[in-house]
Amino acid sequence: MAHATPEFYAIQSSSPITTLRFSQQAPVILKHQLHSEKNPISAIIAKQESPEKYGVIEQLFFSCLQTGDDRSALLCLEQLTCRFGSSNEKVMGLRGLYEEAIAENQSDLEDSLRKYDSYLSENPLNLPILKRRVALLRSLSRPADAITGLVELLKAVPTDAEAWCELADLYQSQGLSSQAIFSLEEALLIAPNAWNIHARLGEVLYICARTAGTEVSSRYLQRSIQYFCRSVELCDDYLRGFYGLVLATSLQLKREYTMGFAQASSSASTDDFLPKEKADKLNLLARRKLEDIVKQRSGNRQLWEHAQGELIAAQELLDRNLC
Repeated sequence: MAHATPEFYAIQSSSPITTLRFSQQAPVILKHQLHSEKNPISAIIAKQESPEKYGVIEQLFFSCLQTGDDRSALLCLEQLTCRFGSSNEKVMGLRGLYEEAIAENQSDLEDSLRKYDSYLSENPLNLPILKRRVALLRSLSRPADAITGLVELLKAVPTDAEAWCELADLYQSQGLSSQAIFSLEEALLIAPNAWNIHARLGEVLYICARTAGTEVSSRYLQRSIQYFCRSVELCDDYLRGFYGLVLATSLQLKREYTMGFAQASSSASTDDFLPKEKADKLNLLARRKLEDIVKQRSGNRQLWEHAQGELIAAQELLDRNLC
């Protein structure tokens, strides 16, 4: 089975172990679902459908695809199709995802792409298909076409924050940092309290600070620190926000130590620099908070399974002397 291309908007954030456990429950969940549908008395008692009912089936569909249980995924898809119809845009997107997942070679994926083009010729604003097409183009190593597709999507729906974030990721993958920064700024106009987007923008700015010339590097770095601060202000236990804040403040402190503030000021305005005292305090605060998060989550089996990679990376960061 070919690797299932994930949708570029969030499908689910469960750990691999949690996903596997959930998918293993597919026979029981689907059997119960079919029984309730065949029992008219249950339908009368229920009076109306629960909104969560088909949400569970949809999440089960994703989990089954991710764990390679194509048969159960197809059963989930058939139930959703039976309920909402094959012409439902979301169902069309899910069917496209299923066909991508079971594709055995490049030719099968190209067939899926042609189907998407056919659907869009009939309805250019079919958003689930537009998004699947972009994700497929990216998996086919056609980033330029994926960027073009996203730009067209955003012309039609400029308020899709997730699409702006995906566009930023594509731009960054092609070394187009300025465009990535612009895209994330647009996403924040739509979702100003999204702490993960603030942190992502901080990460892109941090990368720019490490690679840009001396004249603009300090400005990127200070903006990076600001966005990481805003991220943890909005979510006071966001690991990536504190991780980034440790990196960014450590970089400033290291530069001031090796270059000296006076030398740095010769190539940039003092307004571009966070006062050393504040940088020290922020670095210490971020380290302590990161230590607490790692300690707390490492002792919780469920949290450890969910974010094992991030926790290991955070501990390695704390073990390094960055300043």
